Amino acid sequence: MGSQAGRQHAMKGENQQSVASLRQLALDLRWSWNHAADELWRRLEPDLWSRTHNPWVVLQTVSRKRLTELLADAALREKIDRLAEKRRDAAVATTWLHQTHGGADLTSVAYFSMEFMLSEALPIYAGGLGNVAGDQLKAANDLGVPVVGVGLLYQQGYFRQLIGRGGEQQALFPYNDPGQLPVTPLRHEDGEWLRIALAFPGGPLWLRAWQVQVGRLHLYLLDSNDAANLPLYRGITSELYGGGPELRLQQEIILGIGGWRLLQVLGIAPEVCHLNEGHAAFAVLERARSFMKATGQSFDASLAVTRAGNLFTTHTAVSAGFDRFAPELIEQYLGRYARAELGVPLPRLLALGRANPRDDREAFNMAYLAMRASGAVNGVSRLHGEVSRSIFAPLFPRWPLREVPVGHVTNGVHTPSWDSPQADALWTGACGKDRWKGDLREVDEAIRGVSDVELWKFRAAARRALVEFTRERLSWQLATSGSGAEASAQAMQVFDPDALTLGFARRFATYKRPNLLLHDAERLARILTNVDRPVQLVIAGKAHPADGPGQALIREWVHFVRRPDLRLRAVFLSDYDMLLTEHLVQGVDVWINTPRRPWEACGTSGMKVLVNGGLNLSELDGWWAEAHGSDVGWALGDGREHGDDPAWDAAEALRLYELLEQQIIPEFYTRNEQGLPQAWVARMRESMARLTPQFSANRNVREYVERCYVPAAVAYRRRARDGGEAGNQIVKRLRALEEGWPTLRFGRFAAETSEGVHRFTAEVYRGALDSGAFRVELYAEPLGGGRACCIATTRDDGASGTPGMEVYRAAVAADRSISDYTVRIVPADQEIAVPLEAAFILWQR
Repeated sequence: MGSQAGRQHAMKGENQQSVASLRQLALDLRWSWNHAADELWRRLEPDLWSRTHNPWVVLQTVSRKRLTELLADAALREKIDRLAEKRRDAAVATTWLHQTHGGADLTSVAYFSMEFMLSEALPIYAGGLGNVAGDQLKAANDLGVPVVGVGLLYQQGYFRQLIGRGGEQQALFPYNDPGQLPVTPLRHEDGEWLRIALAFPGGPLWLRAWQVQVGRLHLYLLDSNDAANLPLYRGITSELYGGGPELRLQQEIILGIGGWRLLQVLGIAPEVCHLNEGHAAFAVLERARSFMKATGQSFDASLAVTRAGNLFTTHTAVSAGFDRFAPELIEQYLGRYARAELGVPLPRLLALGRANPRDDREAFNMAYLAMRASGAVNGVSRLHGEVSRSIFAPLFPRWPLREVPVGHVTNGVHTPSWDSPQADALWTGACGKDRWKGDLREVDEAIRGVSDVELWKFRAAARRALVEFTRERLSWQLATSGSGAEASAQAMQVFDPDALTLGFARRFATYKRPNLLLHDAERLARILTNVDRPVQLVIAGKAHPADGPGQALIREWVHFVRRPDLRLRAVFLSDYDMLLTEHLVQGVDVWINTPRRPWEACGTSGMKVLVNGGLNLSELDGWWAEAHGSDVGWALGDGREHGDDPAWDAAEALRLYELLEQQIIPEFYTRNEQGLPQAWVARMRESMARLTPQFSANRNVREYVERCYVPAAVAYRRRARDGGEAGNQIVKRLRALEEGWPTLRFGRFAAETSEGVHRFTAEVYRGALDSGAFRVELYAEPLGGGRACCIATTRDDGASGTPGMEVYRAAVAADRSISDYTVRIVPADQEIAVPLEAAFILWQR
């Protein structure tokens, strides 16, 4: 009896240990890209797993009896132990950052974003912005970059989509029960729930704090649904991108100010604050305030110090896309904060968010605040960098457009999150299991070694999986919309596993031109129904509930796919979310993207097909403008902007049909003796090898580390030394520039050419400025798209006898007209970022 009781006690202990391991596995979103435990969750609750892909829901739902029965299996307990051990090993494994930088230059990066797309199990995302944030967080985990995510936990999140009988979009807002989400409350050591208090009109706003485990990293989320709050405030974090300006301002105050305070309470002191879009810009104010509190410096000095460690990434391609708030609204919510917490009058705060600080009527622009308080700014593709320089040009009057201080770091996708099981097996065989955790140096050559037969077999399997998913999803969709049993049954016959499959899925907005394919609906129908060379098309996407034109485009597509002759060849799948995206990008042969250039800042949907052997047919916009080559895909457009010209839209629609009819479809169906489309497979191989590493979040995050994070951390630490005294000195020098710049002027200017050399002489009256405060440069616009000519002049100390007047000289080879050149004066302070922190400039003409 004693030995039996001992065995039962031991088994009970083993079960408890296994349950604890299951909890840890379920709460670590590493499972969203590492699928080693999928079979385990499927075994616990097969139906629930297939519907949710949420291990935490599965574990919360399964009965104790069922769990006890399963854990009686020693092999299962052993598997759980192995998975838990692998998770622990992954958390302490040596990483790229440690190997390349030793980790010493960078200890913490705070990444603020309005949304994070990590898994469909945590629906706190709407689209591309969240996609970028989630993928970068995952890649940072893989590479060992010490990133801490900060966001909001939405009770409803972004809307869910239902397509009605008439083809209309219906918006649903299901409640996200925190108990069913893979999040845990943040608690103090004594067990009390960690809460943050913000001063809001009418009383304190209490914010609850939550933690999400993402491998070795954490994402912290705040929500306002605290019982101590006024009913008016409990729903602030209810809906993502819902409500009016006041709700948006409230959310952004919580994200920025509340988020930074949360980090302070947790004892996290990031060197770098990365703002993923301007929504999070209030974090820069709270960061400066916390530095003020720690050092006793003024707000301006503290901002000068902390600015060096702030990075602003803009995703907006049009100025109208930035959040703007009426001055009265800023006064209502931040007036007291400015005066009591920052120690500045409200106009000083408002000036940070205005193009013209003296215009009392100008709205407060969050992107302007982010730029004025950051040490570096970047767009999300090479083309978007150019577009962003135009957008922010008003903040840098008289500066050449190319010198507006906005760079670019092109986005990338977290390939392990988006590859199919077939793709994972193929890449593992060619490149190894840890291929996305290093510098990707040999990945391209490894994938080029895969045979035609293996590549085509992998693509066929992925397409077949998409067909099966589409049938099941469409059948369920039709049944729930009341279309009847016959329509639901017919859905199980749609698509051919061997037919060319096109995909188009994204947010339905007019600038994305989702109806360009429908310009000639009959021609598209003929393409889809060709008996000899059949083509099938899967469409998905949401339009914002307030976007009437976008919803009209959805109705147009729904009516098209419901035509009797097309019901087996074209489908519109509703409720475009992360799970649906995964299946689409894994299975389609060609991904189509048709935005109006240059309104797609980057676009990442087309990047996701790369690892899966899919090809892109896209407008030369965003990432595709720098990725496209004739051997890796197909392009629309001429690389120029045409606005919303209907004639140009029509011309591009015709080109779209021509590409499909004359190039894409023939290439797919032209087979050799073994039944292989050799030209197609060659294009696949080159796209996979060349583009997948280049447009991965691995490359993207490594670029952020080396070009942005490490320099920002070094610059911040340099300014923060000695209690931030450097900030005081910077403020003094900036004020001297502001006061003295109007007194600076040019005198006589002379230019002559002799012996093949242009020689220039310029007199400068420095007014109230010291000579060391400015630099005189010879400047000429670039020729043929090259770099501008900018040459430092030399001061001729013996040439002037006039007090306050100095003579500067320069010479340049006479290989272009002398009239192309002029002279300018810019600030010369090595400790100040010009023109980001000091936008002063004076031209000779």
